[in-house]
Amino acid sequence: MSLNNPSNVFLDSVPSNTNRFQVNVINESHESSAAADNTDPPHYEETSFGDEAQNRFRVSFRPGKQECYDDFLQNGETAKTDANLHAYDSHTNTYYLQTFGHNTMDAVPKIEYYRNTGSVSGPKVNRPSLLEIHEQLAKNVAVTPGSTDRFANGDGMPGDEQAENKEDKSGAVKFGWVKGVLVRCMLNIWGVMLFIRLSWIVGEAGIGLGVIIIGLAVTVTAITGLSTSAIATNGYVRGGGAYYLISRSLGPEFGGSIGLIFAFANAVAVAMYVVGFAETVVDLLKESDSMMVDPTNDIRIIGSITVVILLGISVAGMEWEAKAQVILLVILLIAIANFFIGTVIPSNNEKKSRGFFNYQASIFAENFGPSFTKGEGFFSVFAIFFPAATGILAGANISGDLEDPQDAIPRGTMLAIFITTVAYIGVAICVGACVVRDATGSLNDTIISGMNCNGSAACALGYDFSRCRHEPCQYGLMNNFQVMSMVSGFGPLITAGIFSATLSSALASLVSAPKVFQALCKDNIYKALQFFAKGYGKNNEPLRGYILTFFIAMAFILIAELNTIAPIISNFFLASYALINFSCFHASYAKSPGWRPAYGIYNMWVSLFGAVLCCAVMFVINWWAAVITYVIEFFLYIYVTYKKPDVNWGSSTQALSYVSALDNALELTTVEDHVKNFRPQCIVLTGGPMTRPALLDITHAFTKNSGLCICCEVFVGPRKLCVKEMNSGMAKKQAWLIKNKIKAFYAAVAADCFRDGVRSLLQASGLGRMKPNTLVIGYKKNWRKAPLTEIENYVGIIHDAFDFEIGVVIVRISQGFDISQVLQVQEELEKLEQERLALEATIKDNECEEGNGRIRGLFKKAGKLNITKPTAKKDSSINTIQSMHVGEFNQKLVEASTQFKKKQGKGTIDVWWLFDDGGLTLLIPYILTLRKKWKDCKLRIYVGGKINRIEEEKIAMASLLSKFRIKFADIHIIGDINIKPNKESWKLFEEMIEPYCLHESCKDLTTAEKLKRENPWKITDAELEAVKEKSYRQVRLNELLQEHSRAASLIVLSLPVARKGSISDWLYMAWLEILTKNLPPVLLVRGNHKNVLTFYS
Repeated sequence: MSLNNPSNVFLDSVPSNTNRFQVNVINESHESSAAADNTDPPHYEETSFGDEAQNRFRVSFRPGKQECYDDFLQNGETAKTDANLHAYDSHTNTYYLQTFGHNTMDAVPKIEYYRNTGSVSGPKVNRPSLLEIHEQLAKNVAVTPGSTDRFANGDGMPGDEQAENKEDKSGAVKFGWVKGVLVRCMLNIWGVMLFIRLSWIVGEAGIGLGVIIIGLAVTVTAITGLSTSAIATNGYVRGGGAYYLISRSLGPEFGGSIGLIFAFANAVAVAMYVVGFAETVVDLLKESDSMMVDPTNDIRIIGSITVVILLGISVAGMEWEAKAQVILLVILLIAIANFFIGTVIPSNNEKKSRGFFNYQASIFAENFGPSFTKGEGFFSVFAIFFPAATGILAGANISGDLEDPQDAIPRGTMLAIFITTVAYIGVAICVGACVVRDATGSLNDTIISGMNCNGSAACALGYDFSRCRHEPCQYGLMNNFQVMSMVSGFGPLITAGIFSATLSSALASLVSAPKVFQALCKDNIYKALQFFAKGYGKNNEPLRGYILTFFIAMAFILIAELNTIAPIISNFFLASYALINFSCFHASYAKSPGWRPAYGIYNMWVSLFGAVLCCAVMFVINWWAAVITYVIEFFLYIYVTYKKPDVNWGSSTQALSYVSALDNALELTTVEDHVKNFRPQCIVLTGGPMTRPALLDITHAFTKNSGLCICCEVFVGPRKLCVKEMNSGMAKKQAWLIKNKIKAFYAAVAADCFRDGVRSLLQASGLGRMKPNTLVIGYKKNWRKAPLTEIENYVGIIHDAFDFEIGVVIVRISQGFDISQVLQVQEELEKLEQERLALEATIKDNECEEGNGRIRGLFKKAGKLNITKPTAKKDSSINTIQSMHVGEFNQKLVEASTQFKKKQGKGTIDVWWLFDDGGLTLLIPYILTLRKKWKDCKLRIYVGGKINRIEEEKIAMASLLSKFRIKFADIHIIGDINIKPNKESWKLFEEMIEPYCLHESCKDLTTAEKLKRENPWKITDAELEAVKEKSYRQVRLNELLQEHSRAASLIVLSLPVARKGSISDWLYMAWLEILTKNLPPVLLVRGNHKNVLTFYS
């Protein structure tokens, strides 16, 4: 289908501003050549990236034409999502949005491409892959998942995101920065301390030190607020508050540990605030003589009723809770204003007798300095005040319920800190300038004319409170906790303020604890707590978390004695602050390109100072509570580290690990290699690491914790297919190594032939000093049946390794290494089992829901869909395999593939050190004896020597080994290596090489030359004669190995070197075959002839 409407139906003919982003809608068809002849200038439609706050993609329309364009989107080819039509298909009559003057599949930048899968802010859209852009455009390109809603330049439907946001707004309730953050933080920071403890703090520390105490506490919270703001603006913030910020910055270990105790602290804080409210109510009941039972039980009764009411408000929904918070804030502001008004209302005689004289310079001067009572000091007073400054995370804790957390958290938190700080300092100065430290409350303590004045401010104002020095008084800053009620214009308003402060803090904590706990449970860090991850309703309310918080709060309310637990709660909050500050510092220090906070008013060193300050304050408040906090956090950290949750949040810990590794690698390049630091660093040609586990196990045995190990795979074939297969399996194969606790890397290359791929790996693998120095390959067991090219490649890579001065280790075991066939059978069986279980589950579900009648219909439908037939076919194929007794062979192969995983027991490692290669042949078996699986095996050393000097050479070798500090069980000098092998052994060797011999000596010269040209790979008679002694040696060595080492756990043997151009590939393979035939596992080792052992210190 195509649209034949002229372009001006949709497009404005007036040229738009050339500085704006241009989009051209065109109709591409096979008649496009005719369109090309049209001399009319192209028509453009302006695309605006306005409304920067929303970052929306918007297309502007000519007046009256938007309906036509909508019809185009709905009915035109572009909007199709049929599988036979791709949005980028240039061979059909498809409409394109022309972005850069020509048709292109390249997508313009768009927010949908950067979302996570399952993002709550909108769907993730996949941009065109590099393969789609780079390869030739096919006529029929399959539509990939997520691409059906793309245009040719990657633009989606205009207004999609707006529609999604409208749906979001009509569903869940979201708060702005005022109601969501500012109000909550102010209510949480303005606690009971403001009304009943701040006056006592001013009396003890004086106005000067009191302001310093407030300033020190605010310094901690302000630095934490800056760090919180930086982290919150470094990417999208979801629900979870402090836990989310810490876990996404430092990783699940820190986040999981602090998240649990932070949620618990908030739950217990509910009890603390409710008990504070209940105590105030009980005091009022005492004054009116209306006690119900006794003070303790009255606190329990009132506290229980209160927490039930608060739970009801919370469960009713966030909207009701937010309304309640606003009402409580209004009451609190009226109470504070009531205090300031009361300071300027002239004092009466009763208030004067209680120490209140309005603003007096003499009182300000007298109260400016400290006057600590017995047992009190600066830090003890600070410890009492500091909890009043906490609560700055109240807004961040409901981050999931904020419209724009990145904007709301910084703005609301920092403004709340500023406003509350001004209020605290203002109240402290005002109360210190109006009320004396000690007062009797007696109207008769006035000064009569003629009495001597003691020089105090009260004395100058006509009152004598001197007896307070000798006996306790009930009034004044030092003695009366209700000073603000006395000073205020209307006392009951202060009581209302106390109620408002306690209830609002309790309500905020009751909401924060479940929200944080739900976020923690959703991440599944503690699997036992997954039950509490479920949310309900449009706001995803954590009802189960509310119930849990309710029971925790009730438990502590019923105890009714929180003086012991209160310091621990404060320390829990401080531990969270410390980690938030450290998170900000750590992210900055790691220098990750992903650390780009929009809130730039922070400094990494200030954040570090804040973290240290929080830790110091923890010990100042209560040293044993700080120790308990650290012990609990350390235990949870160890637990989460041990469990290793399967999450990857791109934490700064990962970034710093990378930076540290990079710095160490660079530093290592400045250090020259030394023989004492030599370690085998191996390239292992395993293919997929799971297909040759035994080869990887034996290599890992001598590289684990000491050297580099790289499992390598070469993909041979068309590069496009190979690269696709290679890239798709990289992560899976590296994950297999990690899962099996193998300390190795996986690397793969795509090449035209196997040898070229290995050559690339030998040259390019590694980094700096961490480059491979040893090639480990499995023995080619099927060399006699293999094609010529495979043998040439196999022997060729050995030559290449020697050319690059890399040592070679060839490993041979009787059953071979490749278990890919076993894995394939296991995979088929697993698929069959999954299909069986799925079918059983489907049948069971239908039985429960629809009854037996529908079951028959299910089987009929399954027959039509060929569900049962393939299963039967697979069953029969498995039965065929079993009937061929392949299972028995596979069992032996599987057992052989795990032989190096087992403890080897008491045995021997026989080292046939026939040629000095620098010591690698000796070093590898020595390293093996250091491993737990091989430690019971003893080294037996076999070396060649002269028959008439056996003892002397044995002593010389023992001396050399002792200098190398290598322990050995025995040394054997073999003096008969160079004698001819027996006839049977030699005949076996001759029969082995017979199919590969040219036999040109029995032909005439012309025929012989022709045979050489046609079969250059065959073994010539001249070659056989030239290396006959070497061939004798290989056969003879096998006889000696059979004689001496048949019972060894492992044989390590010097690898014979084939001189290039002199030894043919087939002859060399025959040497390796006869040398290692019918033996225990064999390692053929040849170093690069550079020293790897030394006896110098």
